[in-house]
Amino acid sequence: MSGQNDGGWQIVESEIVIETPHLRLRRDRIELPDGARIGDYYVRESRGFCVVFALTPDERVVLVRQYKHGIGETLLELPAGGVDPGESPEDCARRELAEETGYVADAETFERVGTFVFDPTSSTTRYHVFLGRNARPSVATDFDATEQIAVELATLEELRRYVRDGTIHVGVHVGSIYYVLDRLGRL
Repeated sequence: MSGQNDGGWQIVESEIVIETPHLRLRRDRIELPDGARIGDYYVRESRGFCVVFALTPDERVVLVRQYKHGIGETLLELPAGGVDPGESPEDCARRELAEETGYVADAETFERVGTFVFDPTSSTTRYHVFLGRNARPSVATDFDATEQIAVELATLEELRRYVRDGTIHVGVHVGSIYYVLDRLGRL
């Protein structure tokens, strides 16, 4: 990979230094617009991920509680997961909701409500936020080897409290919750 982007940074050389199912890391050598050179600028490449705000018919939000090894904590979040090769973000969101929670939302009202950049300094990752209405438990869960998930339901009032008091404190999920609540006119 070489070339110039809209910031004027010239990629002089690029190579993949780590490629696993969980991480693809690229090392670039860069020439800045002023001619200065930067060696070893690392970028995490990603197909992105999806976050699902699933609302049940009685207006409860489907949440997942699970251990996250990077931070070493058990966290409460919205269902979410990475886009697989060849998979559309919508298919990923539907799959992750079903696999992690057993819930399925109405196909007619399932919608992408936003796409956001995750970490533009050192990652290519974009994440897609979906709203699924009338979510009901319909299928068996299908956890990955690294997942041990407990499903919880929260009212909109509880959800707002969880964000305010730090019960839910992962930035992507906090932002996604506020974004969808605003979209629903329920902030």
